[in-house]
Amino acid sequence: MAHPLIPQVLEVAAPVAETLGLEVVHAVFHTNQNPPVLRIDVRNQQADTGLVDCERMSRALEPILDELIPDQYVLEVSSPGISKLLTSDREFISFRGFPAMVTTSEPYQGHIYWEGNLIRRDETNVYISKKGRTISIPRTLITSVQLTESEED
Repeated sequence: MAHPLIPQVLEVAAPVAETLGLEVVHAVFHTNQNPPVLRIDVRNQQADTGLVDCERMSRALEPILDELIPDQYVLEVSSPGISKLLTSDREFISFRGFPAMVTTSEPYQGHIYWEGNLIRRDETNVYISKKGRTISIPRTLITSVQLTESEED
């Protein structure tokens, strides 16, 4: 269960992040540590999230949080890392050639799960390579595209 302060933290952190070109992805308050650690994950909306982004967010947010959280705590701002679920055009470009699984809402050519190396996506399809053969899957049927561990080609 999330700490009761998390909704308030997210409420104040989101606009701060937005002014910095960042997005708050997740927040958790580890109260079992001494001092407690408030971890906030942010993502740069235009480029890879770097240490500078985390430092800027930390400096901008700390004075606001100090008023919200009167007790001693440690603020940790970091990047959420690579998500296995691909959603943005940028992610599809960045992970071209990586092994992925495409899941469809209904069977397409007899399959709901398609595994292969990611080629690209356009307005209508997602393209993967399976054993050297290009497969195009209609985006209207796709429920998720996520990175996997296994190599297909």
